[in-house]
Amino acid sequence: MKETDLKTLASKGISEEQIKAQLEAFRTGFPFLNIEKAAAIGDGIVRYTEPEQEEYLKEWEDYLGEGHRVVKFVPASGAASRMFKNLFEFLNQPYNLPKSDFEVKFFSNLKKFAFYEDLNEVCKKNEGKDIETLTKEGEYKTVVRNLLEEEGLNYGNLPKGLLKFHAYADGNRTPVEEHLVEGALYAASDGKVNLHFTVSADHRELFEQKVREVKDVYATRYGVRYDVSFSEQKASTDTIAADMENEPFRDEKGGLVFRPGGHGALIENLNDIDGDVIFIKNIDNVVPDRYKGDTVRYKQLIAGVLVSAQRKAFAALEKLNSGDVSEKDIEEISDFCEKTLNNKQGARLPREEQIAYLRGKLDRPIRVCGMVKNEGEPGGGPYLIVNKDGSVSPQILESSQIDTKDERSMTIMKTATHFNPVDLVCGTKNYRGESFDLLKYVDPETGFISLKSKYGRDLKALELPGLWNGAMSDWNTLFVEVPVSTFNPVKTVNDLLREQHQ
Repeated sequence: MKETDLKTLASKGISEEQIKAQLEAFRTGFPFLNIEKAAAIGDGIVRYTEPEQEEYLKEWEDYLGEGHRVVKFVPASGAASRMFKNLFEFLNQPYNLPKSDFEVKFFSNLKKFAFYEDLNEVCKKNEGKDIETLTKEGEYKTVVRNLLEEEGLNYGNLPKGLLKFHAYADGNRTPVEEHLVEGALYAASDGKVNLHFTVSADHRELFEQKVREVKDVYATRYGVRYDVSFSEQKASTDTIAADMENEPFRDEKGGLVFRPGGHGALIENLNDIDGDVIFIKNIDNVVPDRYKGDTVRYKQLIAGVLVSAQRKAFAALEKLNSGDVSEKDIEEISDFCEKTLNNKQGARLPREEQIAYLRGKLDRPIRVCGMVKNEGEPGGGPYLIVNKDGSVSPQILESSQIDTKDERSMTIMKTATHFNPVDLVCGTKNYRGESFDLLKYVDPETGFISLKSKYGRDLKALELPGLWNGAMSDWNTLFVEVPVSTFNPVKTVNDLLREQHQ
């Protein structure tokens, strides 16, 4: 590598060895995972009865009363530009009146959006006319420009977390505010709500400003104290881009080109969080207060499942490390690993090896993942995977990790009944109360290569193992069914017109 290359690497905190490993990954690709079967109810996914749910809800309530540190971790760096893809396309069309179904739906329902009044005001300020006048005059594109561009609301360049999503009588809310409310409803311990948002450097100040504006309002309303923190994706998690010959892709001045490593890079941010229990949920999966009932109940449920399983795992580790372990103890602990943690062991081992095996399986981070019934196309979701040691464990897979040319894998994929809505609660401390080093539990062989272009040339981009996929590959994982009412993402602006966002 050139001297300038080494300086670039040093400035980003990336070693030459990392770059060599990434370029090798471009050359060799990543292996597909060995799928045993899709997880299903009663076989990898648990569906709890009403009485069982009540037990776990009580377990979570008791846990909160013990003064543990609970954190709500929200990846929030996503830009809203993709939300408005159809409207950006409208601006470039040769016609001026709404024509596509998307465009017609957007303008027909404009008054239903929580940002309508702000948009109306900025149109009056910039154009001297309100929205109604502009649309009557056929100036639909002028309205869109005032929504998306910097001179207007600038929604096309802001992060999703700072857009007005939901309308209320006392003021409309952004996703950031909805997460503040959620935190108060299911993650307040000793009256304190800890929230952590991962944001882009470009928007951090705007996030901090929004939280300063609203934090005291919600603290008073819900009788809690907020501790809100922020972090950015680390430059050291960027990955090098490669050309079609798997050599470093260079810019027009000959410099190395890097790309963000994807959401898997956030395992570094998660690793820096001090929390006994950490909830993870995407920034755009929020609903107004009148629909929050299921969200709150099932967050409390999966948290109760987590702390229950964690207590049993800790007790088992104490027993295994005590030196006083009976054959009955070993059987019970093995049974817990198989039936509760879904960690199916291969052949049983001699006594001392079995104890070491169980200790290794139990002494690791643990997560409970909400799973929603798949009513659409099959894709990424919960599977049971054969590990290198012959054991079988639950994993969340994206479709890119499945060999679509393998008939058996495709048959399994088509039988998948559930998908992962990014609904996790995590235990990241060991039985001694020490934080795990989460980077030790990442499977580096679960990255992903995609084709992109820059400067009019094709390039290969490398994504790190996904945060809830390969980055948590060696965690203990439990899958719990949650209702589809807990999954309400906003992928396009017209999703805000769905009943769950009105």
